[in-house]
Amino acid sequence: MMESLPLIITFCVALAGSAILTPVAEKIAVKFGAIDNPNERKIHDKPIPLWGGLGIAVAFFIAVLLSIIIFRNYKVLALDERTIRNLTGIFIGGVLIVILGMVDDKINVPAKIKLVAQILIAVILIKFDVAITFLTIPGIGLVYLPIWLTWFLTIFWIVGLTNAINLLDGLDGLLAGVSTIFALLFFIVAILKGPFFVALLMMGLAGSSLGFLRYNFNPARIFMGDTGSLFLGLMFSSLSIIGALKVTTAMALFIPILIMGLPVIDTSFAIIRRFVGKRPIFSPDKEHIHHKLIAKGLTQRQAVFYIYLICGTLGAIGLSLIFIVR
Repeated sequence: MMESLPLIITFCVALAGSAILTPVAEKIAVKFGAIDNPNERKIHDKPIPLWGGLGIAVAFFIAVLLSIIIFRNYKVLALDERTIRNLTGIFIGGVLIVILGMVDDKINVPAKIKLVAQILIAVILIKFDVAITFLTIPGIGLVYLPIWLTWFLTIFWIVGLTNAINLLDGLDGLLAGVSTIFALLFFIVAILKGPFFVALLMMGLAGSSLGFLRYNFNPARIFMGDTGSLFLGLMFSSLSIIGALKVTTAMALFIPILIMGLPVIDTSFAIIRRFVGKRPIFSPDKEHIHHKLIAKGLTQRQAVFYIYLICGTLGAIGLSLIFIVR
């Protein structure tokens, strides 16, 4: 019971914080003109404020920091030097990615500049020991990576997953709901295999995403924008490195890939589609899975619930690997 208290408090504070701060973020977005106007590529038909991700991020930071301060003497939250470095890097990276998202939502930053900024943020995380230093390979076991491969894989993982999750934000309530599912799945992994502080952070992400969903579910009153989608993407990609990827089971690499399987698959097909069509990799289109579901006649709500089901199923398969393969 004592171990569960920090988790419950973190979730509740993040949930309440996001519910309270999202309307504040809405007013700030309107004041500064961060508005998503409809066009031929978008589904909504009226201007919607962006920067909803600001409410998600601030609620997350408040909830996690408050729990760490309140429960700092709890044995389960005894943070060693490496964990403090990890948390510092994640918080710095989170703040920077929120700033990048807010600027992009306001002025539409060129894709190449965003990519460079994301790589630099990934480098910062590596400097704070958020890095893929080893892989558990079936039939071989633990394989420690040379420094150059650690840097390459970590940057590829963080930037790739951050953008994959970002691209999933295409329907009202889609990414907020999917992020809640992801966070709960990774929470289970962390509870089963550790570390505890990853479980704590996942409760923060689950609460802040769910609190935001109240305002974002169809018909949406506010969008999280790149401010939220990039933030959530960075959190999941970085926390999966120090959580799920550190699970010493033979299939550890596939656990986070399956949990986040839908955005990974959707983005992979998008890259292939654009490459074959000789279009820029970052060029937008209406061929993502949520667009296809809408094109088949599903309503936004039906499409969103369908994707929730897919993500939950893939996540359950990912979790099963912890028990099936040792």
